[in-house]
Amino acid sequence: MKQFANLYTQLDQTTKTNAKVSALAQYFEEADADDRLWTVAILSHRRPKRTVNSTLLRTWAAELAGIPLWLFEESYHVVGDLSEAIALTLPRQESENKRSLTYWIEYIKSLGKLEEEEKKQRITAAWQSMDYTERLVFNKLIMGGFRIGVSQKLMVRALSLYTGIDENTLAHRIMGNWDPAETSFEHLILTKDPLEDISKPYPFYLAYALEEEPEELGAPAEWLAEHKWDGIRGQLIVRKDELFVWSRGEELVTDKFPEYHPLAERLPNGTVIDGEILPFKDGRPLTFNDLQTRIGRKNVTKSILKKAPVVMMAYDLLEWQGEDIRHYPLHQRRQLLEEMLKAHEADGILILSETVPFEAWESLAQERENAREHHSEGLMLKRRDSQYKAGRKKGDWWKWKVDPLSIDAVMIYAQRGHGRRANLFTDFTFAVWDGDALVPFAKAYSGLTDKEFREITAWVRRNTRERFGPVHSVEPAYVFEIAFEGIRASGRHKSGVALRFPRISRWRKDKPIREAGTLEELKGMLGE
Repeated sequence: MKQFANLYTQLDQTTKTNAKVSALAQYFEEADADDRLWTVAILSHRRPKRTVNSTLLRTWAAELAGIPLWLFEESYHVVGDLSEAIALTLPRQESENKRSLTYWIEYIKSLGKLEEEEKKQRITAAWQSMDYTERLVFNKLIMGGFRIGVSQKLMVRALSLYTGIDENTLAHRIMGNWDPAETSFEHLILTKDPLEDISKPYPFYLAYALEEEPEELGAPAEWLAEHKWDGIRGQLIVRKDELFVWSRGEELVTDKFPEYHPLAERLPNGTVIDGEILPFKDGRPLTFNDLQTRIGRKNVTKSILKKAPVVMMAYDLLEWQGEDIRHYPLHQRRQLLEEMLKAHEADGILILSETVPFEAWESLAQERENAREHHSEGLMLKRRDSQYKAGRKKGDWWKWKVDPLSIDAVMIYAQRGHGRRANLFTDFTFAVWDGDALVPFAKAYSGLTDKEFREITAWVRRNTRERFGPVHSVEPAYVFEIAFEGIRASGRHKSGVALRFPRISRWRKDKPIREAGTLEELKGMLGE
């Protein structure tokens, strides 16, 4: 654990990429195999599940430090990071910790089955055996959050430096669903997978948001438009009679979507399709929320398959008959994609993402305004002669999303932020009118300037009515315009609706609270 804590300190104290890579490579050289494996897991977002809630950790830390809970809470809000606040508050260590990172992770995992009092005894005993940095790391592992400014790509560079194995090969080996409890560093990192070569996806080509007027892009004839579907971007691969499905997040998700499995027999070998994993039923797309019911589940039951079936909405053809054709112009790749779909029966599992014909930017703008009628987020604009590049590149591919929905709402609760905004109130709950009552319907924490956050913070401090832990109930006085991407009915929320990506778009100081929106208005947007 000391080695890993020292690594954490080195990574946290530098912003230089080469220094981080060097520190990681040195750690891989010195750590034992089990700790190396868990470090790869942690830095590729495969952390142990949370086994103790943060409320208990705060209570136990305050008790061990001999201070009232309210004082710890105030200190936490100043520090802005709960793991750090606990590590700073606890008294000096009473014994020396010589245990490994792997030991402490197994220790954390074992807490899930224990009663509260036994959890408390084991947590406080662990704290007392650790120094400040070890406690900080331990706390972050308990709470399931571990961000130290190291991307998975950077970690792969360090692994490559340590092992001498090509970065692309290593990146592929750590993709997909694997558990440190069920593999080893030797097997995962150092052993070649027989399917490794045939299952490799291509790097995804990502579009930039269009912020200028589309007329700036040039002649409409040079561009192709299609709907921007709201699912999960993915690549579907068929090679040597095997099928693989990768998400844009570099996760192998083949088993999550059994609908695609028949395509291993229906599509020719050497085929790679870029598209959208899209919930689709009765001839139309479902909402992203329907897809979320399947994400994160180990077993996809028959009822889930029936409730939220998926298709692959095909955008592009990246490999054809075993040849990488990403350098072909888009219009040629699209033609091959269309011909392939006509020649090979996909039984409605694989659907071509149709283009949106247009001769003038004005007419396409109208199509964009009607995007929600097609259950899409807007339009994609792609230059007809563009190659399929890697990563986010400006110039050839643009996403032109529909303007968000919005409603004016009253702020009724406020909570402090984290990190550099720990002294400011930045997290708010908003309500709309239902008759004479204000009904909460959304939380938002972005959209204001630092100056506005400071102003609203000063006001909250003067106008707090009640406190519920870190949450302040305030006098209904201010109206804010809340923007959001979508809305759906929800039985879990008092308002009966749930929003997708709510955020503050502006502070309506010009509007009295009685002129805020209504629940009826919100529910009227459900069809949009």
